[in-house]
Amino acid sequence: MSTTRPYPPGDLGPEPGDAGAPSASPAGQIRRLRLAGAGGAVARARDFARQALHDWGWLPAATADQRAAAEDVLLVVSELVTNACLHAEGPEELRLRGGKKVLRLEVADLGAGHPAPRTPHRAGRPGGHGMFIVQRLCLDWGVVRNPDGTGKTVWAELAAPA
Repeated sequence: MSTTRPYPPGDLGPEPGDAGAPSASPAGQIRRLRLAGAGGAVARARDFARQALHDWGWLPAATADQRAAAEDVLLVVSELVTNACLHAEGPEELRLRGGKKVLRLEVADLGAGHPAPRTPHRAGRPGGHGMFIVQRLCLDWGVVRNPDGTGKTVWAELAAPA
């Protein structure tokens, strides 16, 4: 997890030659999906994220790079929601925060644990790769504890497709 960056979370810095021209990106948009007590949370979260990516113009992708960026978002959504299901009493809410250059994913849960990439386990045993995947695909990720002390939000940021 990164602790320093050259720009604030959700920003990759100034665009070369950017004169403030309007963009088709989802800048400033927030989508929320309530997941508390819902069955099939991972599939629901992926479908919700896929629809947001369609609405925001990421899908259908025109290039292989754009398709890969959208698939990375869907994979990270799946991993974060799965972790909440397995280790944090289930997810409460999924939030997608669109930015001009960065998409921020947030999964709120009531768990007390702190996700971290685990040391790789023995070959042939499933599981334990989720946060390695998140760390590998994302620009940054982290955890914010709820102010009242119950639960947290695990967030991850991915670059918008070029």
